[in-house]
Order: sequence, then structure tokens, then C-alpha cells
Amino acid sequence: MKRFFYGIIGIWAIFVCACLAAPEPAIVPTLGQWTLDMEFTHPQQVTLPRGSDKKPMHFWYTIIRITNNTGNDVDFFPKCDLMTDSFQIIPAGKSVSSILFNQVKIRHKSKYPFLEPLDNAGIKILQGEDNSKDIAVIWSDFDPQAKNLQLFITGLSNETAAVDHPVTKDQTGEPVKVFLRKTLELSYSLKGDQALRTNGSFTYKGKRWIMR
Repeated sequence: MKRFFYGIIGIWAIFVCACLAAPEPAIVPTLGQWTLDMEFTHPQQVTLPRGSDKKPMHFWYTIIRITNNTGNDVDFFPKCDLMTDSFQIIPAGKSVSSILFNQVKIRHKSKYPFLEPLDNAGIKILQGEDNSKDIAVIWSDFDPQAKNLQLFITGLSNETAAVDHPVTKDQTGEPVKVFLRKTLELSYSLKGDQALRTNGSFTYKGKRWIMR
């Protein structure tokens, strides 16, 4: 048990050091750098019966609207993670079926008639308001003991940076380079009984750009 405890503390210390060492996104983009505009909804719950007993499985989703006002068509390679304060990281799309996406699409068809799943959003975002994309980002349920969580949305910018890994070395003894991408972080705190968690359990704490 002590080994496990100290192992967790060690991992957390490495994570904190890496975060402290990470560069901040540029305030003024350099030549060739771009960032897409994004609107988002706060997390909502959707359920899907699973198994022979039809036990409801819970999922969470947000809908993002991406608009390219950069002046050029740009590549789009998104990555969206949900991270809890209990060290759980869930990538978007894990255990998500097309049936589940269709349920979300039907729910929002009046406001988002052209809603797309994250996996099928394409690899290009064309410029202009007429080419805005509405994308459903869906995560499987997370740790019921979590009190805070962050949503990380990467792919909205081509800004990158490289930093030294705080521990890992290469064959020459030099720190291994870790490549970071400009990422939008959405932060939430959670309230209420974990077993009865609903859309109203989320309190929005704000957003910021980070390198991750």
C-alpha cells in the first residue's frame, strides 16, 4: 500500500513539474500561426441501455461549433480528453456507438441540424462562417468520486512547442523532447450526490489556452 501511495505521489509530482515547465501560448501569434474560433455547450448527460438487463450506461457530451476566420483553409486533427481530479483521463469517442451519437443528434436537431461526430469531422476546416462545423464530443462516464474536471480540446490551433521531459533521457543522456500543442481547457466543479449526477451538477469555472 505504501509503495502504491508513494508511486501516485511521484507521478503527480512529475505531472506538476511538467505543467510548471510548459510554455504559455503566444499572446500575439507569429507568422503562419492560426487559431480557430469555437463556441461550446456545457456537459450534458445521455444514456444508452446495455447488456441483457438493459442497464443504462451513462455518457457525457458537449457540442462545439468551430469557425475558421483565419483567412485560409486549415488542417483539423482534433483530440479531446476529459480529465478528473482523481487522475482519470478519458479520450473522447471511447466506447461510443453510432446509436449514441444519433440520440444526441435527434435531441439537438432543431439547433444543430448538421451535427457531426468527432471522428467524422474531416481533416479540413474551410474558411468562413458558411463552413462552420457543429461537432458532438462524447465521453464515457467518469469516476463518481471526482469533484472537479477539465475538458481539453486540441486541434484548434497549429501552435506547438517542445520542452524537455522532466525524467526521461535519450541514449546520449539528454532529456527527451515532449511536443505540446495549443489546447483549450474548460474547467468545471461538480456538486450533489454522485449517484444522482445530472446536467445541473456541473458548475462552469472558466476556460483558458494552455500548451499540452
